[in-house]
Formats: sequence, structure tokens, C-alpha cells
Amino acid sequence: MNPPARGPLAGVRVVELASLAPAPFGCMVLADLGADVVRVDRPGPRAATPAPPSGGPLQRNRRVTALDLKSPAGVADLLRLAGRADVLVEAYRPGVAERLGFGPDVCLRHNPRLVYARITGWGQDGPLAHRAGHDIDYIALSGALEPLGRAGQPPHAPMNLLGDFAGGGMLLAVGVLAALLERERSGAGQVVDAAMVDGSALLTAFLHGLVGAGQWRGPRGTNMLDGGSPCYDTYATADGHYMAVGALEPAFYAQLLAGLGLEGDDTLPDRDDPARRDDLRRRFADRFAQRTRAEWTKVFADLDACVAPVLSPAEAPDHPHNVARGTFVDVGAEVHPAPAPRFGRTPAAPPRPAPDPVRDRVEVAAVLDDWSR
Repeated sequence: MNPPARGPLAGVRVVELASLAPAPFGCMVLADLGADVVRVDRPGPRAATPAPPSGGPLQRNRRVTALDLKSPAGVADLLRLAGRADVLVEAYRPGVAERLGFGPDVCLRHNPRLVYARITGWGQDGPLAHRAGHDIDYIALSGALEPLGRAGQPPHAPMNLLGDFAGGGMLLAVGVLAALLERERSGAGQVVDAAMVDGSALLTAFLHGLVGAGQWRGPRGTNMLDGGSPCYDTYATADGHYMAVGALEPAFYAQLLAGLGLEGDDTLPDRDDPARRDDLRRRFADRFAQRTRAEWTKVFADLDACVAPVLSPAEAPDHPHNVARGTFVDVGAEVHPAPAPRFGRTPAAPPRPAPDPVRDRVEVAAVLDDWSR
């Protein structure tokens, strides 16, 4: 039997067809918040979804079963699960689920209240719908990639955070939650078409606002928030680490100068003079290079200057603020980001480690037995 659920989504039943990155992240969010997520792997001893050996954070809080979805028996079992589920999540190319016999029309006939969530790079229709792609391709076409990078250098993708996770998995979770809420009014399920090109385009809403207001005029790396401003940048310290500076407003800028020992320096270039930006950046860089990251962190600890140490993923869990808030948690032998956001009345349970895809596999009948209670 599945452990008793906690969190605002306790009682929500999700079938996740195993895939990579975006869908597992979206399902992790749902599982973190209390949904009972059952991942359906391919059968066989090497049935695990490609992932770190332990399954990693993206696979936590799951149960796992295995079905041959190319066989009538496997499809029949999947439809039995879909018949009891609230949500089904798949990440196939358009038309694949239909060809295999478990597309949304079939699943919704079995369960009219089902939320059938589909996540792809290009969406279910359009000229590129059937083409392969990766995060970098989706954010390239959505306009999210071109502004990223230093002036005079090529665009630089921020890992696969924008397309796969923010514009993909997170928007998938938002879509699922919205469809579940609407179902409470209508009593009917529906299809959620989550496309990473759409989601990453949505993430540029603020940028489009700046462009429309005439506040984003220059090419990449020359604007206020893309490294163009010396007041919004990172600076190397004496020990090869970095400090992040976000002192855009005058009050924060004054505190920045105080921390750097530049307050009242009449030779300091005017920060509002675009022609002197490089000079001001060099002055800041020279100052930050004189001390270590730890020393600068101590200097700015009590100054409201919007200055913070740049921490690696390995360092972040040990920062005092993150420790105090429990921003990271120990899950088995791993450190994971904690579930978020937080809820006052229905808090999420501590995450459970990812199941072993073979040792911890459960039978469909056991899941259905749980879901019939």
C-alpha cells in the first residue's frame, strides 16, 4: 500500500508514462505536493527511465510499475489505470499515443473526468510538431535564447532550465492544476497541451514589456538586466569565486558603494552615463578582486545592497539562510531541493527516495486496489 499522503494534492492520482526531464519534473512537483504518482516504465530488467543511478530528485515520491505499451495487454492495463486516475501525463511525439491505442479520445471515453496532459517541445500541431528538438532549440525559436549572453558574444543557453523545466515541466504542472480546478466546476476532464516553445515564450513576458516601454533598446549584453549594467552583474573575488550584484535602485547602490569603500569618491563614473559603464565596471571589478568571497560576504552581511555570494549547487545547501528555511533536504543519501511552495495548513511530506525500477516495482493490480479504496 502507498504511504499515507500529505500535502494539498493528497488524493490526486497521477499516471506518468516514463520519459526524460520535463515530464518527470512536472510530475515531481505534483508528487511533492501530495499526489499519488505511479510511473509506468517499459518492462524488463533495464526498464529504468534514463536518470542518475539512484533516480535522482526528479524521480522521488513515486511508485513504479512496468507495462509493454506495444502489446494489447499492456494497453489494456494502462487504460484500467487511466480509468481510476485523475491525471495521465505523456511526453510522446504527436500521434504516438493514438497509434498505440491510448490517445486522449480513448482514455477520456474510459474516464471522462481524466486530465490528459501531454508535453512536447513544439506542441501537438504546427509545422514543427513532428520534428525532434531539445531545450536549446525551443528557446531559440521562442525568443528566449537570443537575449542571453555577453555583449559581442554568441547567445548562451542557461543549461536546460528555461525550456525543459521552467517552460516545460513547471508549465505542465500549472496546466494540470488548472484543469483539475476547472473539473471541479464542470465535472469533465480535458487535454492539456504543454509545449516547451510556448512555455519558454511565456517566460519572456516581462522582456516584451520592457521592449514595448522602450527600456530594452540595445543588443544582447548591453541592457539593464542582461549584464549591460555594472550594477547588475557578477564580479570575481580574490579566491576565484564570484559575488552577485543587483544594486539597481539608488538606495541599494548607495549601500553597494559603502560596502566597496567607494562612497563619496568623486572620481567614480556616473552610473547613468552609458559611455562610462565599462569604466565603472572596472572600478567595481578592481575592488571585488581585492578580497575573498567570504570576506565580501561578511562585509555585505548587514548592508541592504542586493549583493550575495555566488554559490555552487554543492555549496548552496550549507548557506545559513537555506539551512534555516530547510530549502534543501536529505533524501536517503542525497541532498535534494525541498518541495516548494510551502503550505500552512497542508504541508508537503518529506520527500521519499526514487524507487528502484525493478526491486520496488508494484503490480497494476496493487495500484488499482489502492485506488479503489
